[in-house]
Amino acid sequence: MAYTPQQVLTALKQRIYAPVYFFHGEEPYYIDTLVNYIESNVLNASEKDFNLTVVYGRDRSMHEILTYARRFPLGSERQVVIVKEAQELQDFNKEEGSRLLEVYVQSPQPATLLVWAYKYKVLDPRKSLSRALAQKSVLVHAKKLYDNQVAAWVSAYVQEKGLSITEKATLMLQEYIGNDLSKLANELEKIQLNLGKATNIDDSMVQAYVGISRKFNVFELQKALAQKDAMRALQIVLHFGEHPGSNPAIPLVALLCSFFSKLLLLHHAKDKSESALAKVLQVSFYFVRDYLLAAQNYPLNKVIKNIQHLHQADLQLKGVGYPATSERQILQELVLKMMH
Repeated sequence: MAYTPQQVLTALKQRIYAPVYFFHGEEPYYIDTLVNYIESNVLNASEKDFNLTVVYGRDRSMHEILTYARRFPLGSERQVVIVKEAQELQDFNKEEGSRLLEVYVQSPQPATLLVWAYKYKVLDPRKSLSRALAQKSVLVHAKKLYDNQVAAWVSAYVQEKGLSITEKATLMLQEYIGNDLSKLANELEKIQLNLGKATNIDDSMVQAYVGISRKFNVFELQKALAQKDAMRALQIVLHFGEHPGSNPAIPLVALLCSFFSKLLLLHHAKDKSESALAKVLQVSFYFVRDYLLAAQNYPLNKVIKNIQHLHQADLQLKGVGYPATSERQILQELVLKMMH
């Protein structure tokens, strides 16, 4: 049966276990979270010596893994067998390996928790093994979040830690890191370690502990572009050029493309009230006025032209069809083209 990661985690915390768990999908954060919880909490320290087996797909065959799973636990009510990087198991997608697992799933060893961490890929739902896993195991499809779901995830994650976070800090994390949940969780943990007695995360903390410069960051560049402040925008991209490791150009171009794509939506919106635009642009009220100002400075034809400039810059940065040019020069030329 298909479950959400949270449903499985809740059941595990209640010590409700199943013989087979299969975690697959594009978002490794959920898979790692569930696997780490099982590895750390199902068995106590003394039971782990003889009843916890962790293997990696590239090092084992299906036959070996299922041999481990069919053993009986020693001095414990149950044993745990975890297959990490299961997508690298050589015979998983071969007929024999697939058939062996399907047979096991139909009649598993009840005293074993067999856990599969099948990352970055999704099982083919048309195959009989997929159907068997859907019927007989705890199946989790770990999906990537859409960009518009990230802010809610950050808020929920922080709340679970007994903390709160300001809207601006949430949006800064979303824009700076994107939908990489593992990286978001790491940065939030870093901030939490530095909070002291504070319980609220604000934008100054994000800037201090995530490494976002207060004066030179993508938000300030976006603001300078919206205001058509050419001098300020050039200062920022010059700083980016001097610190390419902290400010990689390709993600920056992608963020600016998102900004101008939202301006395109704004120009076509029939209802230009702030509340309506917040929904259409999928941004908070905090940023709507910035977009309205930018729309005044960039008419529709200029927005379209700027998206073309951004596409060209992206190709230049990737070395597709253009001679080699420094990131600094590409960004400088991009800013000048977009503002004139």
